[in-house]
Amino acid sequence: MGISMWQLLIVLLIIVLLFGTKKLKNIGGDLGGAVKGFKKAMSDGESEEDKEPKKLSQNESRAIEGSVERNDAKTESKHS
Repeated sequence: MGISMWQLLIVLLIIVLLFGTKKLKNIGGDLGGAVKGFKKAMSDGESEEDKEPKKLSQNESRAIEGSVERNDAKTESKHS
């Protein structure tokens, strides 16, 4: 019930006739570059997971400095 070699060759011939060899070469190059980029990103992600993040000791802490302003319609109407 599988696809025979002759059926694959006929399908390949039809695809070449429809798109042309130059366009198929460009599509193949683009697809190959995408797969290569994906594999590189996956290997970069794995190497980043291997690095142990810096852990803070119990005496260390992180402070976030800044200010918060709140604008509510209720507070503006009371001051008017």
